[in-house]
Amino acid sequence: MKKQDSTGQLGFAFESEQESVATIVKPTKKKKKTTAKKTATDKGKTDKLVLPSKTKPAKKEKEDPIIKKRKQKDIVRKKIEQISEDKIEAQAQLMASKQRDISVSEFFAKNRHLLGFDNPRKALLTAVKEAVDNSLDACEEAQILPVIEVGITQTADDRFRIWIQDNGPGIVKQQIPNIFGRLLYGSKFHTLRMARGQQGIGISAAGMYGLLTTGKSVKITSRTGPRSQAHYYELQINTQKNRPEIIEDRVTDWEASSGTRVEIEMEARYQRGRQSVDEYLAQTAIANPHAEFRYVQPDGQVLIYERSVPDVVEVPKAVKPHPYGVELGVLMKMAKDTPEKTMTSFLSEEFSRVSSKVSQEILDKAKISARKNPSTINHAEAEKLYRAINDTKIMAPSTRCVVPIGEDALLKGLQQVVEASFYTVCTRPPAVYRGNPFQIEAGLAYGGKQQNDIEEEDFELGKNGNGNGNGNGNQEQMRVLRFANRVPLLYQQSACGIFKAVTQMNWRLYGLSQSRGSLPAGPVTVMVHIASVWVPFTSESKEAVAHYQEILKEVKLALGECGRRLGTYLRGQKRRRDESLKRSYIEKYLPAIGEALRDILSLKDQQVDTMLEHLEYVLEHSRSTKI
Repeated sequence: MKKQDSTGQLGFAFESEQESVATIVKPTKKKKKTTAKKTATDKGKTDKLVLPSKTKPAKKEKEDPIIKKRKQKDIVRKKIEQISEDKIEAQAQLMASKQRDISVSEFFAKNRHLLGFDNPRKALLTAVKEAVDNSLDACEEAQILPVIEVGITQTADDRFRIWIQDNGPGIVKQQIPNIFGRLLYGSKFHTLRMARGQQGIGISAAGMYGLLTTGKSVKITSRTGPRSQAHYYELQINTQKNRPEIIEDRVTDWEASSGTRVEIEMEARYQRGRQSVDEYLAQTAIANPHAEFRYVQPDGQVLIYERSVPDVVEVPKAVKPHPYGVELGVLMKMAKDTPEKTMTSFLSEEFSRVSSKVSQEILDKAKISARKNPSTINHAEAEKLYRAINDTKIMAPSTRCVVPIGEDALLKGLQQVVEASFYTVCTRPPAVYRGNPFQIEAGLAYGGKQQNDIEEEDFELGKNGNGNGNGNGNQEQMRVLRFANRVPLLYQQSACGIFKAVTQMNWRLYGLSQSRGSLPAGPVTVMVHIASVWVPFTSESKEAVAHYQEILKEVKLALGECGRRLGTYLRGQKRRRDESLKRSYIEKYLPAIGEALRDILSLKDQQVDTMLEHLEYVLEHSRSTKI
């Protein structure tokens, strides 16, 4: 019994353990099933539809973007509010301590490509160009026939030493450091007259480039007359202060009676051909026939361009600004700074071509008292005055500030450098753009072997299809020479307004073959010169003229005059060729005609000769042009 009881107890215990497990495990499973069944029964849906946990994330993705942005702004605002006012002020003080001004020298030292020193080959040309321009300006202002020497010597594989010497009036000792050691220092910026240099940057920038690339100083020797001492300087430019640093200053023995010599060593590359120093000096001789140039090439050869005009160039006269070229802000500044006490005297004395009658007319239109002090004028009155000026008819500005090359001098310069069979030049009357007077001159040379002067990057723009527009790919294109105030422009040809005017011309009217929008084909050299008190260059490097419609119009008119003369010459050449061909036919076939007439008509020799003379006379006089 005990055994059974024990067994029964054990069995009971085992069964009770199973029941306890069942009570723990099985009810849980049943609970899940009953919950699922209850949900399905109550809602009348299948188990697949009962997925509340899966639909909730989708609602979070569709959160309103405006509410989300507001939450982000609130977070940023709370972070900003956590920063104290002391920290904000400290940050402002830190930012202020980092701010400082920079000098113009420091700016151009980091951006020297703006001045034309973007590659070694171009840097060599730019340095020579700036020095030669200064020498020509100095000689012309002193009424001296220029004699300019240019030399290039190679000192290393990538280094050259250039020197330029003139016979001008020289430079006063105290001004030598400022002229060669400071940017934007000169005497031409504030004067309205024609000059090669305007900004006072060129030669000092060349010295700065030499200092940056080689570390060598600029060497200057100058003498103001045969009785004065010659001064020698070695300078370096301080780019942070835009001030010269004098390395050496002494009196020296110099054989020249007067003039200036500049020597700069720089990293450069010399190459002949277009856009080279050789090409620059050749074109400079065209636009400056009154000057003599001696050029010592790196190989030691000397090239001389003789003077073809023995007269000195007339010095341009400075003029006052024209009212049409003054903007509103400039007008207000002039009114504040003028020493004049009445509006009538202000307009008459501060502007050109404004008489007392015209000034009174302007003031009447602007409804401003003639006795009003210009310094007291306000913005509204200045704006009325500006409109009245533009509504009043005022005489064009004086052209004494512009001195063109002249047709005779231009023709001699073109003949000296360009070999051709036909030459023609044209000088247009003065014109105005933005109140600035300018004058256009053009020249044309035809025949001979012309040198192409198109840049590689401009070839696609200037090419004529397959060469000449009619299938002859070997025919050369027109050569275009551009000048501004007697200075050749060798770069950025396709960006220049002069080049645009040349390509827009219809040269087929004048006997040349041309594709639309391109240069014509043929052995032709065209030169265009713009003379102005302020040439509108497209950049500080002064390589291309801006596309002002007034300038383009005058260029086209000058080129049209030269083109008509060329067309007359080419038609005459064609007639002469036709005459020569017809005469050869007469000389070839007339004897055979005489023999045939003698055989047919049984004529004697004397009768045949008489008949041939009459026949030749008739054939000769039946042509439009007599040989």
